[in-house]
Formats: sequence, C-alpha cells, structure tokens
Amino acid sequence: MITKTCVLILENIRSVENTASIFRTADGFRVSKIILIGTTPTPIDRFNRKRQDFAKVSLGAENMVAWEYQKRIRSVISNLKKDGFRIIALEQTSDAKDLKSLPKPEKFAVIVGNEITGVSKEALNASDVVAEIPMLGSKESLNVSVATGVALFVLL
Repeated sequence: MITKTCVLILENIRSVENTASIFRTADGFRVSKIILIGTTPTPIDRFNRKRQDFAKVSLGAENMVAWEYQKRIRSVISNLKKDGFRIIALEQTSDAKDLKSLPKPEKFAVIVGNEITGVSKEALNASDVVAEIPMLGSKESLNVSVATGVALFVLL
C-alpha cells in the first residue's frame, strides 16, 4: 500500500495525449494531485467542457485524480515547500542525480517538463534536487509520460 504523498507538476507539456496518459498513470500510483502549469492541456476546454480527446486517453482518470491549473510555477513550488514537500525535477542536466539513488521522501513533488525544452530553468533552480533516469540505449531520453511512470515507480 502506498502511504507517501506525491504531487505531479506538469510544466508546459504540449501534448494532450502525454498529459492524459500521465493522469492515467497517476491514478494507478494514487498520486494526490496533478498541477498543470502554463500551456499544459487540461481535461476541460476553455468553455468548461470535458475534452473528449483527453478522456479517450486517460480513460476517466481525470475524474479520479485531483488536479488544478496554475499559470506560473514559482508560487506552486514555494507553497509546496512551505507544506513540507521535497521538490524533484526530472531532467537531464550536468549535475542531475541518478533517480534510483535518491532518498525516498514521504512528501514529494515531481516536476516534468515540455517534450522539447524540458523543465524550465526557473523550476530547476527552485527544485531541491534534479534527477534523471539513466539511459542505456542509443536514445537520450524517454517520452515524458513514460518517464513520469518510471519516476513514480522508483520513488513510491
């Protein structure tokens, strides 16, 4: 049984399919909340209607996992830190730690970023740690939704 408290922060994800897939994965791992930042697609459109393209991929997980939308990430990270969350940015940087080597905190938030540009410098600088998934093949990275699932599996 998962007893940890985990929040996912999706920063400027481009794809509805990636975002909806992360919702489905989050439901499977009992993530407490998903915070959608900036241009990340939400489960409802600008007219407050349910997005059918989102629901098709998430299989209704948007109704099972609490979520909210915020325009900017700075206050989100600040508030989570005040609430005792350890902030983990999932990104490849020169000083990133191997995800498997991280201590497993009781309360944590994982930030995943844009499929092309990754997690913003602002979010990286505000994070407690930057972690990466070691890649053994010829590709340098995983799809953002797959990487999120791997991170949740390792940390939970």
